[in-house]
Amino acid sequence: MRSIKTLLGSSLLALTLFTGHAVAAEKTAPIHFADITWESGSFITEVLRLIVEKGYGYPTDTLPGSTVSLEAALARNDIQVIGEEWAGRSPAWVKAAAEGKVFGLGDTVKGATEGWWVPEYVIKGDPERGLKPLAPELKSVADLARYKDVFRDPEDPSRGRFLNSPTGWTSEIVNSQKLKAYALNDSFVNFRTGSGAALDAEVASSIKRGKPVLFYYWSPTPLLGRFKLVKLEEPPFDAEAWKTLADASNPHPKGTRSMPASLAIGVSAAFKAQYPELVTFFEQVDLPIDLLNQTLAGMSEKRQPPRQVAEAFLRDQPQVWKAWLPGDVASKVSSSL
Repeated sequence: MRSIKTLLGSSLLALTLFTGHAVAAEKTAPIHFADITWESGSFITEVLRLIVEKGYGYPTDTLPGSTVSLEAALARNDIQVIGEEWAGRSPAWVKAAAEGKVFGLGDTVKGATEGWWVPEYVIKGDPERGLKPLAPELKSVADLARYKDVFRDPEDPSRGRFLNSPTGWTSEIVNSQKLKAYALNDSFVNFRTGSGAALDAEVASSIKRGKPVLFYYWSPTPLLGRFKLVKLEEPPFDAEAWKTLADASNPHPKGTRSMPASLAIGVSAAFKAQYPELVTFFEQVDLPIDLLNQTLAGMSEKRQPPRQVAEAFLRDQPQVWKAWLPGDVASKVSSSL
């Protein structure tokens, strides 16, 4: 009997130690953030990571992927956080949200927008740079067909060039469907840049040289903090038409301006259950869009890494981020800086 009790005691001790180690391992396992490639997403991600690490004491890391693959990974809890999620845009997100696998927390950037843009000088000219108006009556996507020669594609001079998002972004699908919906496929080349950085470089280079350029873009971004741009008008938003744009396989897409932007922090269901204090923090995040655009413009012009810019932002703008946090957490973040 003594031997049995000893054996049982040893087993219970081993189980207790194993359970304790398992809990400790769970708490020390890093929280996986999506490695977002566009400037606003990468900057916001680093701001969140720094606060999670310095204020709450949780380790973090990032995992790469396209928008579509990262949303799928979030639904599987392979990653736990997407720092900038345009919630409700992609069918994958809508499906996962309906199934309770992902959640969009907060309203992180009010006034965010997206659409098709041209530099202001294309329409109004720029006397200081000696640039004359090239498309003075260009107001909407409906006017683009007659101005295709203004945006001539160097590889296919019979058509204009539209700079789309990189392949793998949800917006690339929408823009490709919009070209069909607006009957512009015969007039414009659907040019997909290799990355968000390549899109930025192409647009910025054209603007600095005073060249006409038609492109998809969004705010918050560095470009809107650096250059005067005009967003082209589109038909009023229509939810049913939007579904045809978000579906790459729909053969008859209908034109509409993009869904009203709702920027949130995307989290997995498992994360939401495990980290209630971080959920509360994420729900409070509110980044003023003008300040954000200016910050991103400086990051782009100085070619600074997002984490360095995030650290400077936390040092220089405490009046913004301290409102998101309990006092003791904010103090820890301040001390770490």
